[in-house]
Amino acid sequence: MGFLVYDDETLEDLQLNNLYIIQKKDSFRFGMDAVLLAGFSRARPGETIVDLGTGTGILAILLAAKTRAERIVGIEIQPGIADMARRSVEGNGLSGRVSIEVMDIREAARHLPAGEIDVVVTNPPYTKWGGGLINPEQSRAISRHEILCTLEDVVKAASSLLRHHGEFYMVHKPDRLCDIMVEMRKNQLEPKELRMVCPRMGDPPSLILIRGMRGGNPGMKLLQPLYIYDSDGNYTKEARSIYATPENDFMPEDAR
Repeated sequence: MGFLVYDDETLEDLQLNNLYIIQKKDSFRFGMDAVLLAGFSRARPGETIVDLGTGTGILAILLAAKTRAERIVGIEIQPGIADMARRSVEGNGLSGRVSIEVMDIREAARHLPAGEIDVVVTNPPYTKWGGGLINPEQSRAISRHEILCTLEDVVKAASSLLRHHGEFYMVHKPDRLCDIMVEMRKNQLEPKELRMVCPRMGDPPSLILIRGMRGGNPGMKLLQPLYIYDSDGNYTKEARSIYATPENDFMPEDAR
């Protein structure tokens, strides 16, 4: 199946199950955080996954390869970015399992089966509005800053969509951990697993991966840290295995 790629876009070989993704040359490009979240997230055969803020569709496409979920729905508020994600889905022959919907995640429960979704995943904007420099390129700014949705919006949307004991997976920055825990508990998403992601052994974490359960009992497991690089600056065996790519092959840019 062919890919419709415009002049301002590139077609990237994901080197996973012969999958490709379309990306803008001068806009936000997916990073390692999406890859790590796809490796951390789980879904059982027959389940439905909703990806809040799918962007280029990278997380939805990776989850189609890594899980046996029956249906994956990517939600994206920017029509142009959503169109690009749809073309990636169609080009990869995944239209039977993956769909891209244009909507505000705050309205998701009005358009999708509220209280019935099995798994919600998200790689949301990390920086609070007003924090840090705003990128002048709009789609980059929206992907990095809470311009169109806040952490509270994302967690509330996930809770409204998930069934009882449905699971929530998110990648974020360590400095937002307190905010994340507060919002999750406020919205009946009990934190169940937390994993720190460190560039190298001895470095402070640069990302966190967290799993929550809708209506779950209190009790969280702190997992062993994940190290991205070894002492020689090469990707660790675990980092490569998460992406399922041979050593020295394509890896995405570092997490934003």
